[in-house]
Formats: sequence, structure tokens, C-alpha cells
Amino acid sequence: MIRFYKNRNIYFAISAFIMLVGIICIFINGVRFSIQFSGGAILKYSYEGEINIDDVAKLSSDTLNRITDAQQTEDIATRSKKVVLNLSGNSGLSAQEQEVLNQALLEKFPENNLKLAESNIVEPFIGKTFLVNSAIAILISAVMIVIYVGIQFKKISGISAGIAALIALFHDILISFFIFVIFRIPLNDSFVAVVLTIIGFSVNDTIVIYDRIRENKTLFPKIDVEELVDRSITQSMSRSINTTVSTVIATLVLYIFAQIYDIESIKQFALPMTFGLISGSYSTICIAGPIWVMWQKSKKKTA
Repeated sequence: MIRFYKNRNIYFAISAFIMLVGIICIFINGVRFSIQFSGGAILKYSYEGEINIDDVAKLSSDTLNRITDAQQTEDIATRSKKVVLNLSGNSGLSAQEQEVLNQALLEKFPENNLKLAESNIVEPFIGKTFLVNSAIAILISAVMIVIYVGIQFKKISGISAGIAALIALFHDILISFFIFVIFRIPLNDSFVAVVLTIIGFSVNDTIVIYDRIRENKTLFPKIDVEELVDRSITQSMSRSINTTVSTVIATLVLYIFAQIYDIESIKQFALPMTFGLISGSYSTICIAGPIWVMWQKSKKKTA
């Protein structure tokens, strides 16, 4: 049996170190917001031949000093191709900025005959609304998890178990956020998808351990709470690790596929998702259980 509670300070120190690295990276890299969150402008250019959209995005970003995402579209009927540039910022583009960008693109890609086909502005308040709604969705998910765990695991002091699970979930959300910062991935709809997926995955793992704690408490009613949790986590650990490894392999394959075919949107999802899955398994095993034991021991001291 592994002494998870006894070694809790080591696990907490590891998490604290990761959080510190993430905070340092915020100051170094900053937090980048995509057009969904910050607003900005959307430019669509028709082109001929083949073009590297990453080069187009980099040129646009360097020219206008704005975070730029690029996508390719093709009309099935006419076979006409377009590159779509999403430029984040608190305002649209002035006529002068558009002219500067057009000139830079023509000089860099003269053979592709790039022509501005469409220009749209995404107002900042739309991005703000999207950001607020995303935060509300994440918050509602977290609250519902606490309520569910509180009701489902009354026998092991459900509310404390739910709050311990919630702390572990916020640990995983922060890890996912820091991955976006460290790899300079703009916060976009992929971030919301990653966070909500990680919440579901992590809480499922935590519930499995809580279920084993409840079973062992019935089987060994006089067992010490520390030994109860250590025994339960040890018994459930192989299941958690196997599930995580199989899922991580799937996301890594997805990331490799996206890397080979240069699909930016999938890369922005698969990479943070991989780290989030690992964090979810780690927090379930090393964070949630020990925190719950600390809560129970604290209750006994104050009783």
C-alpha cells in the first residue's frame, strides 16, 4: 500500500512548482487572446496555386503586430480558394493598415495573386460576451460536480469530498491554462473545450476513488481515515493510470496527425488536452484524496 497522505507535501510541492513556472511564463510570454475573446478583424483573401498559411499568418502578425490565426477554405462548386486571417485586437483595421498588409502579402507571395475578397470587424463586446459565457459554463460545471458528489457520497461526508474534488479540478484547469501560456497558444474556443473535457475526465477518475473509499469504509468501519484513503487509492490507481495512458495515446496520435497535416485548430486542442489528462490523473491520485483526509482530520480535532 502506497502512503499517499504521508507524502502529500511532496505532491503539493510538485504542483506548487508547476504553478510557479506557469506564473513566470505569464510574465515572460503574456496571455494571448484569440479573436473569439478579444475581438478584432477577419480578412479573406482569394489566391491561386498553393500557399503556406502559417507563413501568411506569421507575415500578418509581424506586419501589424497582432495575434493572427490563418485558415484555408475552398468553394466546392467553383474550386476557388481563400485564406482567412483572424487578427485579434480591440479594434478593426484602418484603411492604412489594410493597405500595408496587402502590400506585404503581394511582395511575399507574388505568384499567388492574393486579392482582398472580404473584410469584417468583430467588436470587443462580442469577445467579452463569449469569454464571460465560457467562464459561466465552467463555473456551472464545477458547482454541479460539488452538488453531485455531495449527494452521491453522503456516507463519506459528501460536501468535503466534493470540495476536495473541486480543488483538484481547478488544479487541472490551471495546468491546462499554463500549457496555453507556455506554448504561446492564444486562448480560444479550444481552451473552453479542453477545460470542459478535462473536468469530465478528472471528476470521473475522482468518483471511482471515492466509490472505493465508500466501499472500504463499509467493509472496515473502524479503519483510520488515512489508511482508508491510502488503501482505496492504491486499489484504484492501476485503473486510473491505464485509462489515462490509453487516452493520452489517442490525443498524442491526434496531435501527430495534426502536426503532419498542419491542422492548427487540432494542434491547439490536442497538445493542452494531453497535458490536462496527465494532470487529471495526477490530481485524482495525489491531490484530491490527501486533501479530503486533511479535512476529516481537521474536523476530528475541532469536534
